[in-house]
Amino acid sequence: MTKSVSIFGATGSVGQSTLDLVRQHPEQYKIVALTANGNASQLAALAREFSAEIAVVADDNAYEELKLQLEGTSTEAASGKEALIAAASRGVDWTMAAIVGCAGLPPTLAALRCGKTVALANKEALVSAGALMITEARKAGATLLPVDSEHNAIFQALQGGKIDQVRKITLTASGGPFRTWTREQMAGVTPEQAVAHPNWDMGAKISVDSATMMNKGLELIEAHHLFPVGLENIEILVHPQSVIHSMVEYHDRSTLAQLGSPDMRIPIASALAWPERMMTNCAPLDLAEIGRLDFERPDEDRFPATKIARAAITAGGAKPAMLNAANEVAVAAFLNRAVQFLDITEIVTRLLDSYSPPEPSVLADIFAIDKETRVRTEQLVEEFKV
Repeated sequence: MTKSVSIFGATGSVGQSTLDLVRQHPEQYKIVALTANGNASQLAALAREFSAEIAVVADDNAYEELKLQLEGTSTEAASGKEALIAAASRGVDWTMAAIVGCAGLPPTLAALRCGKTVALANKEALVSAGALMITEARKAGATLLPVDSEHNAIFQALQGGKIDQVRKITLTASGGPFRTWTREQMAGVTPEQAVAHPNWDMGAKISVDSATMMNKGLELIEAHHLFPVGLENIEILVHPQSVIHSMVEYHDRSTLAQLGSPDMRIPIASALAWPERMMTNCAPLDLAEIGRLDFERPDEDRFPATKIARAAITAGGAKPAMLNAANEVAVAAFLNRAVQFLDITEIVTRLLDSYSPPEPSVLADIFAIDKETRVRTEQLVEEFKV
């Protein structure tokens, strides 16, 4: 039976990995909608290759190019925020939500409200609006599948038991490229060094998040929403080889771990084929070649991001959304060489301490908090500029 699929963020690394899996099993999947931010040329090429029903660019300025490149095809061209929401409301069997940042929230919620399956690769959406997303998924009877390697690993390990039988969840972290560096050494880190992840091939923003370990802080908040075992029962463990992606310990002290090569196609394949399994051409895991698996506790003095994130989700209310927005602005400033590497978490901390908006209750509240946080963070960046 053919599964209808839409991919939001088709030109990004997660979208490309998803389409690679579809290429391997073309008879099993029908592409309905593909979207991108502004890369009309690449999106049009993908839409032609997969005979997509609709292709949407978020940036209205890219619409004319997209329309021109799709002339003579059966693929509809569209642009803008409302077009993204409309595409997400088509009610396909399986939606990949991989639009970066809060821009992915409206189409993700629209897909959830269709009551189908949504694979979530956009961690910012769950961090900023986790309670709202979980509520909407339950209300619609939708299935929310995590695609982040860590959360997908937890999801897989939970297939052996029930959530109320869980004693502890352990998120693993590679530690990033500066795992062994001192604070003094990290003071001079360049954007080129920060985006060079030792294990994973990722975009610039998430690579910097890995280097600061903010990605693990964001994943902690995600796990708190996806797997309600209590924040105190979710821990982080540094595992440099990135072979064990997460672990679940049950009340009987049995611990189940999910292992795999550091290839995002593996967790995506788990979600795409769920509840079945699919063949992939991903590299097999060769433990004899790897030779050893190391573990260490995170050093929150050198890498305070996880401590900052835990405090934000403990405080609740608007704090997680503020954390996400402030971090995005601070990382962008670092990548633009406006601030130094260690300034990223300092800017986020300063922002969280200086601003306390009311608790958000609807999506509009979250966007208002996101907007105000970005303005305030940009002001902070000016103080830190090098």
